[in-house]
Amino acid sequence: MPDSATLIAVPADTRRFENYEWHAAPSTYLTAIMATACGVPVIVPALADEAAVDVVLDRVDGVLVTGSASNVHPSRYGVEPTPAHEPFDPARDRLTETMIRRAIAREIPLLAICRGHQELNVALGGSLATEIQEFEGRMDHRAPSHPEQDGRFALRHPVAVEPGGRLAAIVGTATVEVNSLHRQAIDRLADGLTVEARAPDGTVEAVSVTNAGGFALGLQWHPEYWAASDPASRAIFQAFGEAARQYRRAR
Repeated sequence: MPDSATLIAVPADTRRFENYEWHAAPSTYLTAIMATACGVPVIVPALADEAAVDVVLDRVDGVLVTGSASNVHPSRYGVEPTPAHEPFDPARDRLTETMIRRAIAREIPLLAICRGHQELNVALGGSLATEIQEFEGRMDHRAPSHPEQDGRFALRHPVAVEPGGRLAAIVGTATVEVNSLHRQAIDRLADGLTVEARAPDGTVEAVSVTNAGGFALGLQWHPEYWAASDPASRAIFQAFGEAARQYRRAR
């Protein structure tokens, strides 16, 4: 890794383990940043306040908001919480909302995946629906039951990519095969977002920030898992990495 490698901020989840609270991020995202986007991930603890977030963003060249087993607390989009919305990670909610808004305002390249995609929508004023497999006409987007991670993250269904959009410019095709490991999805699309791809049942699978000055993309699926082998997944991380390098050169 060269000395000039970009730094990519990754907001942490919080977890309880062996009587400690851990601030951590899944290795698949960190590996994809290093191996495919050619950057160095910097995990930002969910202790950071707004001032600390600004200190981090002064020094990094991109932000990647990961997926997680937890969900955005529904109070953040005006819905009464129920057990169906759980589990929660309020510390992460606070951190990512600030990081997403500040990254967009500062035109720092932003890639938001799964929970991150949903957080992007909520941070800009949208809402989420839960247990979407129970909605009439919807597919079951939940993770398949499989003993191996490769089976859980297998590419399962196509998404239709909007022609002429930002995602189309990256993947270069009208459809992309994606994996599916979620039970929540965008309900009301935030005013500041543009739909970039949909599943066959109409679920919003990708968005971009409409008036963003730089790279700002949200994906409901998990390109990080196949970034080393799947052409579309690799193209997304390479485009994110190049955007981060351009941002670094312009700073």
